[in-house]
Amino acid sequence: MGELDNNMETTADIAEVYEKSVVPTYTPGVALVKGKGTKVWDAEGKVYLDFAAGIAVLNLGHCHPMVTEAITRQAAELVHVSNLYYNEKQARLAAKLSDLAGGGKCFFCNSGAEANEAMIKLARAWGRDHGKFEIISMRNSFHGRTLGAMAATGQEKIRNGFDPIPAGFHYADFNDLESVAALVSATTAAILVEAVQGEGGVIPATREFMQGLRALCDAKGLLLLCDEVQCGMGRTGKWFAFEHSGIKPNAFSLAKSLGNGFPIGAMVASDSCCDVLQPGSHASTFGGTPLACAAALATISGIEMERLLMKSTKSGALLKGKLEAFVERYEHVVGVRGQGLMLGLVLDVPAKEIVDAMFDIGLITIATAQNVIRIVPPLNVDEEEIEEAIDIMEDALAEWHGVDLAEPEEEDEPLAVATE
Repeated sequence: MGELDNNMETTADIAEVYEKSVVPTYTPGVALVKGKGTKVWDAEGKVYLDFAAGIAVLNLGHCHPMVTEAITRQAAELVHVSNLYYNEKQARLAAKLSDLAGGGKCFFCNSGAEANEAMIKLARAWGRDHGKFEIISMRNSFHGRTLGAMAATGQEKIRNGFDPIPAGFHYADFNDLESVAALVSATTAAILVEAVQGEGGVIPATREFMQGLRALCDAKGLLLLCDEVQCGMGRTGKWFAFEHSGIKPNAFSLAKSLGNGFPIGAMVASDSCCDVLQPGSHASTFGGTPLACAAALATISGIEMERLLMKSTKSGALLKGKLEAFVERYEHVVGVRGQGLMLGLVLDVPAKEIVDAMFDIGLITIATAQNVIRIVPPLNVDEEEIEEAIDIMEDALAEWHGVDLAEPEEEDEPLAVATE
């Protein structure tokens, strides 16, 4: 067995070990070694503004002191107990999430895919006595990479190559209530929807669509399930993005920013179905450990103390306005969409080349849905950092479009001639 290299100092050193030892499901570019707030540093010391936030994970930014302190303190006290025993931190987190959601009970896991798997099992358990097991989800949606969550994902590219896909899933058109209603049958158990499609291109659901789904589920006796994995925890200016529509789902999923980088997922189920899953019907060894729950509790406290719901709304409006100015200035920028600090800059060309150009200058964003630049900075981003990010975007867009940003020299004003 070869010796481990303990002197990996450069991106090249780390990449060499990756190539030998890590399954190649990703294509990383540089090695990031340090983070603070909205900034990260690579192994060569270059600093970047992180407006991807670990794909909408770091709502409080990198290494937030409250979360760091909570993890450190809890790690010295109790890291793990199985769910065969009570643990105080899980009880406190469940009570807090229930309070934020207006009631219900929580099941804890480790990721968004697992939280969505829990909702899928909940729906099937809820409908089994009446022969209901099918779930309607949306085209362009994304719910995870496990087989069940992948089957619920309405993107063929995600499911391609993994047949046979689990049965029982049908795909409707997002923001098209008639398309959803047409798929409802006697075997339909639930409708699954993201209030904002993130990986699908940062597309918000309309208020009318979400309210229509709630009414359709009530009329047909179905569960309404909301995937809040990316758009939850204050990202859109409310704790949960479905709140913008004034509706309440029967269950919803959380992960990503729930622990501000510490792995934790949760399903929050309302009183209408929260007791369907009984002992032995579902489990997660690492679900809701004291350490994970301590991180999540500190994250929620940080969001509350820094008033980040209001800040997300305000900063999102500022950033969106500046992004919209690009639509006027650049031919291939055709729109801006999203809510709060979950925004997409829509192009009529593939986004990756421009995202790569921004990265080279020092700004991290994400290309998604081929032609959308997804922009999801930490919720506590400040105005100066937004201005810096906009400047980098401007430089990258101008260079790509062949526009010279150099201001022309001002001509001297003609002297005024006095007349009698």
